[in-house]
Parts: sequence; C-alpha cells; structure tokens
Amino acid sequence: MGKRIISQRRGRGTSTYKSYSNRFEGEVTYGAFVKDGVLNGKVLDVMHGRAHSSPLMKVIYENGKETLLPAYNGCYIGKEFILDMRENIREEEVREGSAYLIKNLSEGTTIYNVEFVPGDGGRIARSGGSSVKIVSQLGKFTKILLPSKKTKLINSNCRAIVGVAGGSGRVEKPFVKAGTKYYKMKKTNKLYPRTSGGKMAAHDHPFGNTRSLRKGNNKIAPKNAPPGRKVGMIRPKRTGGKN
Repeated sequence: MGKRIISQRRGRGTSTYKSYSNRFEGEVTYGAFVKDGVLNGKVLDVMHGRAHSSPLMKVIYENGKETLLPAYNGCYIGKEFILDMRENIREEEVREGSAYLIKNLSEGTTIYNVEFVPGDGGRIARSGGSSVKIVSQLGKFTKILLPSKKTKLINSNCRAIVGVAGGSGRVEKPFVKAGTKYYKMKKTNKLYPRTSGGKMAAHDHPFGNTRSLRKGNNKIAPKNAPPGRKVGMIRPKRTGGKN
C-alpha cells in the first residue's frame, strides 16, 4: 500500500509521536481518599502545565501530602481547599473551588474535574474553561450535562470540584504566527502541519494519486484490509440496486 499512514506510525511507538511524561509537572489527581471524612488543604502555588490547557494548582493537605489539580477560575495562592467525602452535607457548606461527592451537590451546580469511576482522580471537564452541570439526582446515579451538550449518567459517589476550570480565554487569543502554533504542537508531540491523504502522492497514502483534475480516490477501505489500513468510509455490506 506504500507508505504507512499516520495512525499506523503512531501505533508503532516511534519518538515522533511520543509524549514525554517525565517532562510534565506531575500526575493531576485528587491525591487522597478519605472515606466519609473531610481533608483540609491549602493552595501552595498556581503554575502552568505544558501538558494541560488549564493552569494547575499545587495543593498540600493537612496530612502533608501534595498533589496537582486543575485550577478553578478565581484560584489564588493561600486559598483553602477542602476534600469533603461525607455522605450527607448541607447545601450552605458547599464552597467554590473545593471537592465533594456529586450526590451531595444540588441540581444546576457547575462542576469540573469530574471522576468517571469513583477514585480515578478526575477524567471529565479538565481542559481550560470547561465545566459540567448537574441535571438531576437519580439515586445511585447522577445525570450531568457535558460541554458537548450531551447528557451522561455517572456514579453518584464520584468526586468533582465546584466551579469552572481556569484558562477559559486560551481559545480567544490568536496564534498570529505559524511558528507559535508549531511550538504549541511540538510540546505535546502532535503532528503539525497536517496534510490530507487526498493531497499526497500515491506512494505516501492509500488515498493519494497524481491526477490533478480528480483529487482523491475511493474512500472505502478494501474488504481484506488489515487493522490500521481501515480508513475512510464504512464499507457497505453490498452495493448496487435491489433486484
């Protein structure tokens, strides 16, 4: 088929598509688990993470443990952070910028860094300026409204931080220069610039050809194509009109 396509090169694990996690500031997670209890902490620093679009806040708990979390809009050094995992709390006890079990939060509350599975440290709404809204409480599950406007049911024992992730203005600032975009993509080892397969030569991509008047070719992958080559449209079970 000629040259390997991008998805195959990335799966091979070459350094071209490797993101060096040893250069990152650290793992972003809640860093502690207190069953039916409260753990108080304080924001030590607010920093930039090269692997994250939102700023990071370094939190130190009262037991001496330190962790990194996405900073919320309005975070500052010295701000109190509370990891509250009690079963039942009053609504007036909820503070912006602190973490709670989502079953204790009322409908309409804006949250971010939401856990997908209890204890995973946060997987949903972590990018700069993103947030999730609680739609309804349904016993063991909670319905949330995602940034994509889709709704999802998750376990009510998952944790989340009340507020909106910081760094919301990042998409409003233009790159201005191609070099700025190049270094932005380079720090996380993303392929840049991207070129569509139809613009390539035949030996560079399955969709490439040298015909100038008829760009691209059939986008349906061959029936016996191996994994990684199955790119393009979904192959129909049959073609042609009905007999």
